[in-house]
Amino acid sequence: MIPKIEMAPPDEIREFQQKELTRTLFYVAQNSPYYSRLFSEKNIDVKSIRSLEDLHKLPFTTKADIQQFNDDFLCVPSNKIIDYATTSGTLGDPVTFGQTDADLDRLAYNEAISFDCAGIKEGDVVQLMTTIDRRFMAGLAYFLGLRKMKVGVIRVGAGIPELQWDSIRKYRPTHLITVPSFLLKLIEYAEAHGIDYKNSGIKGAVCIGEALRNQDFSDSTLSRKIAEKWDIKLYSTYASTEMSTAFTECEHAIGGHHHPELIIVETIGDDDKPVPEGQPGELVITTLGVEGMPLVRFKTGDIVQIHREPCNCGRNTLRVGPVLGRKQQMIKYKGTTLYPPAMTDVLNGFGNIEAHIIEISTNDLGTDEIIIKLAVKEQSEEFLREIKDHFRAKLRVTPKIEFTTKETLAPIINNPMSRKPVTFFDYR
Repeated sequence: MIPKIEMAPPDEIREFQQKELTRTLFYVAQNSPYYSRLFSEKNIDVKSIRSLEDLHKLPFTTKADIQQFNDDFLCVPSNKIIDYATTSGTLGDPVTFGQTDADLDRLAYNEAISFDCAGIKEGDVVQLMTTIDRRFMAGLAYFLGLRKMKVGVIRVGAGIPELQWDSIRKYRPTHLITVPSFLLKLIEYAEAHGIDYKNSGIKGAVCIGEALRNQDFSDSTLSRKIAEKWDIKLYSTYASTEMSTAFTECEHAIGGHHHPELIIVETIGDDDKPVPEGQPGELVITTLGVEGMPLVRFKTGDIVQIHREPCNCGRNTLRVGPVLGRKQQMIKYKGTTLYPPAMTDVLNGFGNIEAHIIEISTNDLGTDEIIIKLAVKEQSEEFLREIKDHFRAKLRVTPKIEFTTKETLAPIINNPMSRKPVTFFDYR
């Protein structure tokens, strides 16, 4: 089910995207109060944007722009909105995205080709371990995509290992959609309750929210820990509400495949100019085919590297590597640049750690300060030294580490107002 455009030669993909870009720019100029006003103020004639290189003539769209002028981004009257989705508000206040009937069809198509990329086929059964409520776009998108593929869906939602295993044993799903660290909780529960999880019929899991790969595509500490226990295929998928598009790994696990019929991607440096080939930069996207709230040159805040080498799966599209971190979450610590995912990966290597949070603040000198609070099974000075040694070896610096209890961290991490566990807190 690989779309023809994704197997086309790069020049053909490029020509296709340029035509779609032209169509999108005319659409927002005519229908978006925000972009119509912006183009007028900046004296931008959309007819002058003829190639992907011409994108630099257009201003960026930021999360702050959407927060300030949320309703002005809508390109259709309110009676055309079928679904209201909001961002998770990871950095700042959530924003609302109105989706039309056509947008939901596009969302279903996006997830269908993404799940196909991850090896899910008609006749499979998938257990959905993410929420479909709370105005969460992803959960709805997963359901719509699987339905389009004629794949059975078990809508269990997040958490509760006992309920998850009850559904797995009753309905025999072939695949799971989940946060990968939750797979470790499933394994732990199964082992404690005598469940033969290795013969449960699960073939693979599509994983969201946490890194399965390092920048060189080797397995992260988290995915290695899962693989040591459970021989299932793990696929990484990366998306956001603003993109309305997913980048999902194929079986070769060398980055999430780009769907050129749905989105244009750029990567830029701190100077807002394209980064050299092979260098990480902030991902900037322009959505294609979105009717309700299309975005032009939206800065995602995610630092990624683009890969263009051919993939053996037959797709000729570029691939997005693992997210290095959020631009706003970059930490300068003792002369070293850090992102939270790198620290989390170090912590994931210790079985003695039950839970953690990372707190960033500004100290009296005006520089970044890191405190990591750990709930561990057994506290000791020896274990504390071991953690610090690992940080020094992996990241060249050692943050301040404090021991606390699982009971203290649990309500902080699993805030009922959040859709997903939160382990990073930026107080700068």
